[in-house]
Amino acid sequence: MGPDVYFSALKKRQSHTDCFEALIRGIGSDLSQFGAGAFVGIKMTVGDEHSTGFIQPHVVRLLVDTLKEQGARPFVFDTNVIYSGQRQNAVDHLNLAYRKGFTPDNLGCPYIIADSVFGTDSKVVKVDFHNVKEIKVPSLVTVMEDLIVLSHITGHIMSGFAGSIKNVAMGMASRPGKQIQHSSLKPCIDPIRCSLCGLCIEHCPVSAISERGGKAFIHSGLCIGCCECISVCKFDAVTINWREDANIFAERMAEYACGILSKVKRKLFINFAFDVTEECDCIAGDDPRIVSDTGIFASKDVLAADKACFDMLTQSRDIFSRGGRITAHLHEFKYAQKIGLGSTHYKLVEVA
Repeated sequence: MGPDVYFSALKKRQSHTDCFEALIRGIGSDLSQFGAGAFVGIKMTVGDEHSTGFIQPHVVRLLVDTLKEQGARPFVFDTNVIYSGQRQNAVDHLNLAYRKGFTPDNLGCPYIIADSVFGTDSKVVKVDFHNVKEIKVPSLVTVMEDLIVLSHITGHIMSGFAGSIKNVAMGMASRPGKQIQHSSLKPCIDPIRCSLCGLCIEHCPVSAISERGGKAFIHSGLCIGCCECISVCKFDAVTINWREDANIFAERMAEYACGILSKVKRKLFINFAFDVTEECDCIAGDDPRIVSDTGIFASKDVLAADKACFDMLTQSRDIFSRGGRITAHLHEFKYAQKIGLGSTHYKLVEVA
C-alpha cells in the first residue's frame, strides 16, 4: 500500500492557519515522535526579498507551540545560498528573515542560519551513489536527530516541481554542496537572442560571464551552474540542455536528499500547496498563481509527500512542465524511488 500521506484540504473560506491546525490534530501520532528534550530542527526558507508565497511565521508558530507542549526544543533554520541576493551570508539573511516577521518573539523559538556567517561551515560525508560519492553539509546536519521540513510548493526553472526533496537537498547542503548539485547545468548564450543588456554579467555570483564580440559569453570553466543567468535574462538568450543536464541535476538532488536524511533518526515532511507560482521563492515575487490553493500534505516519507502533492495538483495537466519542456521532476520521482529515498506509492489519509 505504501506510507501514509495525511492531507488537510483547504475548505471554502478557511484560513491557512485553520487548515494547518486541522493537519496538526490529524498527525498527532507522527508529531509525538519528537519527545521531551529533543532538539527539533524545522527546515524552511523565507524566500528572497520580494517573494510573498512563503509559509508565514504565525503558521509556523502553531507547530512550534505544539512541539514545546510536548517538551521538545524546536528551532527554525535555513542555510545560505550560492547566488546573489539577501541570503548569501547570515547577517543579511537574518535581517531579511526578521523583516519578514521571523523573529524569535513571533516564532516562539530561535531562527538560525546553519552554515555560519559566510556559509563556510561544511563537512564531507561519504556516500555511494551513481553521481555523488560524497555530500557536503553543515556540521549541524551531521548531528541532527530530529527534523521537520516545511516546504512551500512551487515550480522551478530547472527541476520543474519544488517540494520537500529540493528543500532538503539544496536547503540542507552547504554552499559547496549546492554547487556540486548544480555542476551538471552549464548554460550557454544564444548570440542571436542576446542584446548584451548586461543583466547576466551583473548577477553572475562568480563573474563567469563577460562581453565577447558584442554579446554575453559564459566561461564554462568558471561557471558553477547556479543558472541565475537564466532567471534574469529577459530575452530567452540563455539555454541549457534541459533533457540531459536537468535530469542529472534531479538525480544529484535525490542523492543529496537520501544522503542527508540517512543521518536523521526522526523526520516529518509537510508540504504547503498554497500560493503556488511557476518560479520558486528564490525568484518569484507576487507572481500569478498557477493553481488554486489546495491544502497541506504530511508524511514521514519525503518522496511520498512530494508525489502525493504533485498528483493532487496535476490531476488535469502537469502545471510544472512548462508546456512539456521540463520533465526533470518526473525523472526525479522514479530515480528517488530507485535509490531508496522513499516511495511513489502511498495511502492518502484525509484529516478534518
